[in-house]
Amino acid sequence: MELKGKKFLITGGTGSFGNAVLKKLLKTNIHEIRILSRDEKKQFDLRKKISDPRLKLYLGDVRNFNSVLEACKEVDYIFHAAALKQVPSCEFFPMEAVNTNIIGADNVTRAAEQSNVKKCILLSTDKAVYPINAMGLSKSMMEKIMIAKSRNSKTTFCATRYGNVMGTRGSVIPLFVEQIQKKLNITITDENMTRFLMSLEDSVNLVFYALKNANSGDIYVQKSPACTIKTLVLALKKILKNSNLSVKRIGIRHGEKMHETLVSEIEMSKVIEKPKYFIIPKDKRDLNYDKFFVKGDKDIKKFKEYNSYNTKRLNEKEVISLLKTSKVLNNFVE
Repeated sequence: MELKGKKFLITGGTGSFGNAVLKKLLKTNIHEIRILSRDEKKQFDLRKKISDPRLKLYLGDVRNFNSVLEACKEVDYIFHAAALKQVPSCEFFPMEAVNTNIIGADNVTRAAEQSNVKKCILLSTDKAVYPINAMGLSKSMMEKIMIAKSRNSKTTFCATRYGNVMGTRGSVIPLFVEQIQKKLNITITDENMTRFLMSLEDSVNLVFYALKNANSGDIYVQKSPACTIKTLVLALKKILKNSNLSVKRIGIRHGEKMHETLVSEIEMSKVIEKPKYFIIPKDKRDLNYDKFFVKGDKDIKKFKEYNSYNTKRLNEKEVISLLKTSKVLNNFVE
């Protein structure tokens, strides 16, 4: 995309994803990149790290409409990454998840409309599909808000949905690495639990693919491999050369699934498949509710959902190769 003279806003942009996007954008001829976040310490660190005059840091919270609106003025594109992402935190404080993940998303989409933003990409998660925890429920509602806004707006709204990004806040790899380095018992939930494996670079490429190709209301999903927790632990032990440590099974935590789903059965019946991605088009039904009683969808067939159990599952050797090529351990290994 031609970004000369354009202005970009990244909400929650001081996190791992925001930093990766920022590095990519600074290599272009973009005019300005704005970061909106409520963490002044991370903003201070980012300001010291990057002295590029195109970077503008806005202190604010997506829960506050006025602070979002101020950051959106004259902006062309938005990546909405601000969210509460920890499953346990959202379980114990569900209204905090509502305020950030739902009301915050509504504030961003309303501010984008009022500011005539061209495109707004909202970041979602596999936990929004068949949600069983507060974090997933709030992200699912965020997707519904995006779709509703897309039906009658000049701004193009779409979302990306992905599994756990390796090595980022809340992912299990930093925990396992710390336990292995300190020669502690490695605590796992269930050795047969599966999780998607996606690099930070993949997550960045996904949002830029959506930005370039977006039709309003679409949800973009990257086809990703997965592995069992047992395979991941074995791979990390081998890379860190500490294979004698014992593994302690602690059981599935509250709000967790054995396998994560990226595309539901119903969505798979409608999906547009690309070599690397699935595109889930928006539901185009209108506000004429009578149609729900007189006409259904005769074309829906039985499709398998796309989850971390039935996707390509990597063996130990393949996981080792992925961890090394993605350089995901560089920030954690001493």
